[in-house]
Amino acid sequence: MASLNFIDGEVLLVDKPGDISSFGAVNRLKRAFISKTKKKRYKIGHAGTLDPLATGLLIICSGKKTKTISGFQGLPKEYTGKIVLGATTPCYDLEMEIDQTFDYSDITEQQILDCAETFIGENNQMPPIFSAKKVKGKRAYDLARKGEEVILKPNLITIHEFEVVKIEMPKVSFRIVCSKGTYIRSIAHDFGQKLNNGAYLENLRRTKIGDYSVENALSIEEIQDQIFDSEFTPEVN
Repeated sequence: MASLNFIDGEVLLVDKPGDISSFGAVNRLKRAFISKTKKKRYKIGHAGTLDPLATGLLIICSGKKTKTISGFQGLPKEYTGKIVLGATTPCYDLEMEIDQTFDYSDITEQQILDCAETFIGENNQMPPIFSAKKVKGKRAYDLARKGEEVILKPNLITIHEFEVVKIEMPKVSFRIVCSKGTYIRSIAHDFGQKLNNGAYLENLRRTKIGDYSVENALSIEEIQDQIFDSEFTPEVN
């Protein structure tokens, strides 16, 4: 992309690092767009949240292309990552410390492979209480952090593929292709429960959204450089 179209907008493929939220990534690019165009406001948003610790493909739409966001949100998504057996955390990943440990020595590789198969197809998945789901107008994670009761409803999701890539006990590397609204953290948690054990998500990377691949994505810094290096012609009223 030699030059960015600031007026009509762009669909930007961002490789989000693991030290920033999706909202934070959008804000960094928004500040760059505003600085470049000298506008007080500039429309920009993402087409599907990644957890703060997760890395990988984040589609960000700017300008008039923000109208296309809903079209990306319904596309299937591919993730790779690692589940750790034998322990749990309250948020199902490493944003919080381990709260319980379990003996996983009796779990066999075949049981792990069989367990992955049980997730294929449509499932009613319970979101983590430490999630951005709204409960009476408030974020679930805000209520959970205050120690308040969080009652969530299950989501109907579809797991198209669940490939166990490698088993190095207690760690299980995987690749998952799933529908919109799927929480991979919940899959990790449920994976442990189905094995009568515990589990949490150690790391996660989103590799695809529909036909869009993280291989074609740029870092936030690279896109910022593109913004400042591009020519900007003010819109004629």
